[in-house]
Amino acid sequence: MEKSIFEISKMDCPSEENLIRMKLEELEGIQHLDFDIPNRKVAVFHRSSSDEIEASLLQLNLGTQKLSTEATQQTEFTEQTQQRKLLWSVLIINFAFFGIEMATGLISKSMGLVADSLDMLADSFVYGISLLAVGKSLTRKKRIARLAGYFQIVLAVIGFAEVLRRFLGSETLPDFNIMIVVSIFALIANGVCLYLLQKSKSKKEAHMQASMIFTSNDIIINLGVIAAGLLVNWLDSSTPDLVIGSIVFGLVIQGAVRILKIGK
Repeated sequence: MEKSIFEISKMDCPSEENLIRMKLEELEGIQHLDFDIPNRKVAVFHRSSSDEIEASLLQLNLGTQKLSTEATQQTEFTEQTQQRKLLWSVLIINFAFFGIEMATGLISKSMGLVADSLDMLADSFVYGISLLAVGKSLTRKKRIARLAGYFQIVLAVIGFAEVLRRFLGSETLPDFNIMIVVSIFALIANGVCLYLLQKSKSKKEAHMQASMIFTSNDIIINLGVIAAGLLVNWLDSSTPDLVIGSIVFGLVIQGAVRILKIGK
């Protein structure tokens, strides 16, 4: 058994991690992958040629550089049950708030809330791909990734169309009170997720680090929707809500493109 360490300069979220996993799954002799997202490194335990692994990673255009290859006596790798439970918890919370924010966004006519709900759904897709595809065939994993990516793009395009319609039309002001209150609850939920992930003993593991990155981004978006709600009230205009909605829809499409890379 050998252990090769690669630096992946453009690896900063679960999408790149899953992309790497699926690319290396095509090779024989890969025993285990250990991801260090904050430091953008991946350790590959393998019985195959490290040059072949490096060549496959270079095809992804993620800035791959091999740092070292050495023999290792490690042959057993245990799955962290606590890690999986925490990821399930984050997935459930994100999906629950997708439903809450979508419903209240439609009721309050806030595109900011609707867009944030789709961002929550996008995060749920990423966590779901990581967890539900475990043990499935490579073809099945790619199919799941493609469906998730295309679905997110369709939702985001519909959202952009609605934002454009409201910009050109004469819509009533969104209910800034609902925008602020719901976003505060979403902020609290994401804060709880971040706290649970940070106190986990397995917080240095790949999916834990990835989840913390996603949850931190969600907190920033929640604050953006709260600020938009305050500006709607202050300016007596729906423009701040439409602007924050457009920004978040753009983030959803960016995430969808990353997921589609997994399905190639």
